[in-house]
Amino acid sequence: MKYRRPAAAAVLLATALTLTLTGCSSDGDKPDAEVKAKPPAASSVPDPADATTAPPAAPSPDAKPTGPVLPDAKLTPATGSFKENEKTYLRGRVPEKTDPAAVLQSGQESCQRVARTAKRDKDAATASVIAGEIPNAKDAITLLCPEQKPVLAAAEKGFGDGTRKAPQAGTFRAINPSPACTWQAKGKDGAVLASGPELGAKPGERITAKIPAGTAELVSAGCFAWVPA
Repeated sequence: MKYRRPAAAAVLLATALTLTLTGCSSDGDKPDAEVKAKPPAASSVPDPADATTAPPAAPSPDAKPTGPVLPDAKLTPATGSFKENEKTYLRGRVPEKTDPAAVLQSGQESCQRVARTAKRDKDAATASVIAGEIPNAKDAITLLCPEQKPVLAAAEKGFGDGTRKAPQAGTFRAINPSPACTWQAKGKDGAVLASGPELGAKPGERITAKIPAGTAELVSAGCFAWVPA
């Protein structure tokens, strides 16, 4: 009878080694092709399961409607009622699916900003209106806070930085100019008729622009806003 126990032991040893290698394998033991196929933990590739759909942004109450607006009959608050001047302010200003009260509140906040600023510094309030820093200031003042009409009247006589075509001749002063405030009055041929200040504005200095008759355009920068001197 032949002795076969060594052969059987070899088979058992080979099986044990195979199981051991399989159980202990890791990414570090895999071939390069397999390791590279798996994205790293910090991969920038998005996981479809994590994708979410953001809700559409609500229209800003201050934005001018570009589509359909609420008809006058639907300009009503959830409770109570609007005053006639409030309805006039809201007319043609409220986009569909927007709460009219939110649009009205925006106008009221503009009035509050004008009032607070004017209480401290009327020039600053005027300059803010000229520069467009207060949303819908003209309509808000006219319809919601007419007591601030002097600020609006002063702002309507002024203008902001940039290029102003055919400006009114006269003397204007800059409100809150920066040290870099400069201006030039140019004729139709582009020639400089007047300019200033030569060395820039000094802190607290009163800057005025004397615009001669026949000026085709006034170019200013760093002066913020101009009003009649």
